Amino acid sequence: MKQHSLIFLTGFSGSGKSTIGPLLANSLGFEFIDLDKAIEQAAGKSINRIFAEEGETAFRELELQTLEAIAEKHDLVVSLGGGVLENDRCLNLIRAGGTLVYLKSSPEVLTMRLQHKTDRPLLKADDGSRLKREEIHDRISGLLAKREPRYQKADLVVVTDSKKIGSTVEELTRKIERFIRKAARNQKKEN
Repeated sequence: MKQHSLIFLTGFSGSGKSTIGPLLANSLGFEFIDLDKAIEQAAGKSINRIFAEEGETAFRELELQTLEAIAEKHDLVVSLGGGVLENDRCLNLIRAGGTLVYLKSSPEVLTMRLQHKTDRPLLKADDGSRLKREEIHDRISGLLAKREPRYQKADLVVVTDSKKIGSTVEELTRKIERFIRKAARNQKKEN
């Protein structure tokens, strides 16, 4: 059964999920889980190591298993990894189980936020070396174009480019509370 108080935050790496998530959870009176950190705890190693030693396919399977364990909960904000929605099983589980919120950012802003990060496997060259700024922008643009149709399946969308974190959290809190109330009313009518 869909738990509207199970909030999944999606968006590209750097869109603000891990920063906004705990603040949003606090504002709503919910708990917070970062899916990537939960995967690292379960695996006993970093995502970079999982990718390097076992590959993306193994990582995506761990991601699904961890998500399945979380999906039965409520009063929880979950920060999803940037590519989790590419897995149909994950997307269906999220949409059936909770409220999906897309934190949307432009490739330019994401490039600015991510260009100096070293812990993002999908933003590295095949040999593991760092990409140049233009290459990062091109990689982000390509991945965003591929993922955007999935991101657009979200129940709510909030642009995070130029807002202060506090303003984004306030906007999200209002939108989510309205969404949950409306969903509860609709569910009551159906029963």
